[in-house]
Amino acid sequence: MNQLLPWGPLLARIFIGGLFLISGIAKLTGFAGVVAFAESTGIPAASLAIILAILVEVLGGLSVLLGYKIKVGATLLAIFAIATAILFHADFADQAQQALFMKNFAIAGGLLYMVRFGAGKMAIEK
Repeated sequence: MNQLLPWGPLLARIFIGGLFLISGIAKLTGFAGVVAFAESTGIPAASLAIILAILVEVLGGLSVLLGYKIKVGATLLAIFAIATAILFHADFADQAQQALFMKNFAIAGGLLYMVRFGAGKMAIEK
């Protein structure tokens, strides 16, 4: 069991960092549609907001994935996950939105764990 311990933080970074990296790339490749959705929800300056979201997701995702400046990257992604939950998934009458809200907070919790304990032994910073 002790032989698996160094792999735990790496797997967590791959799962969470990869999630944000893929999401950011998807926003980039489907930029017009994502901006249209953001505008339909009333997000002000939707194009700028989506550009910032892409930057946070791609750069933060790479930071977490690679274990480089993870405390900064994970903090930004945790804030992003919480803000996204509040802005887009706070309709508690809809069970799907409630599940997405809770998922975002769970992801933020994992990211805050990374902020506190770092990237682990298998990281670029090591």
